[in-house]
Amino acid sequence: MYAVFTTGGKQYRAATGDILKIEKLDIDKGATVELEQVLMVGEGEDVKVGTPYLKGGKVTATVVEHGRGKKIRIIKFHRRKHHRKQMGHRQDYTKIEITGIAASAPRKKAAKAKVEKPETETPKVEATGEV
Repeated sequence: MYAVFTTGGKQYRAATGDILKIEKLDIDKGATVELEQVLMVGEGEDVKVGTPYLKGGKVTATVVEHGRGKKIRIIKFHRRKHHRKQMGHRQDYTKIEITGIAASAPRKKAAKAKVEKPETETPKVEATGEV
């Protein structure tokens, strides 16, 4: 079973046991997190899609560690202008392990049975070749 959920403005596809790096969460290491913005849950041919989120859908995860990603270097350079600018950035992340996926799709309302009305016969007009 897998789920597609959103957190930190990004979407992730995960199955039970996967380890993901997501945007930093202010939760202690070893704590349990419940992510409730589940977009889709699927298993083989059985796929449940929310509009936009599944009601009752939940992804449970455990925080493994917090850290910072590798440095991204930004260099701006204009030739023949004596202009060179260097910057860098390291993004904080939280590494989580998916421990459970729960899905309950919204129940569809039963469609009302259509009552067929008897068709009224329309008189047929035959074309004749008389002028």
